[in-house]
Amino acid sequence: MIRRLIGLVALAWVLGFAAFMLTLSPPLDVGSTTDAIVVPTGGPGRIDRGLDLLRARQAHRLLVTGVAPGVRAADLARRYHVSSGLFACCVDLGAEAVDTRSNAEETARWVRVHGYRSIRLVTSDWHMRRARMELVAALGPGVPVVVDGVPGEARLGLLVSEYDKLLLRRVALWLGIGR
Repeated sequence: MIRRLIGLVALAWVLGFAAFMLTLSPPLDVGSTTDAIVVPTGGPGRIDRGLDLLRARQAHRLLVTGVAPGVRAADLARRYHVSSGLFACCVDLGAEAVDTRSNAEETARWVRVHGYRSIRLVTSDWHMRRARMELVAALGPGVPVVVDGVPGEARLGLLVSEYDKLLLRRVALWLGIGR
């Protein structure tokens, strides 16, 4: 009986992981405008994608959340070959977040301060599902979150870890833990 239960749990995990891998979020077409763009730091191509979308006028403002302490807008403008004027007018840096959950909390505060009604979340395709789940939980109802995945080349170990974190966090949210 216990073997069967363990086998069923293992089979469910494997099938869920396969579904997770087959449904990674692709980049969103230009033309789907939102009030704001949010980019959590931590993966290649994320900030580039967010800045490209901002330059294409797909949103009014961009938040880069999870920026290391001491990083200034001028540093990022130079690093990403963007005018300091664009950063001055339209980019905010959030330095309070240290993980996906605190990225969502920092973003929710920023959204409330600015009164935004729609958000475009730009993050790695493999990270999108958990990042969106955390953001929706932090924002509550009423603010749609559009997903824009940045294609990544994550190793199998990272993908398994991300899937496990997604499952554990989803269960925690269902149980009302850590809201």
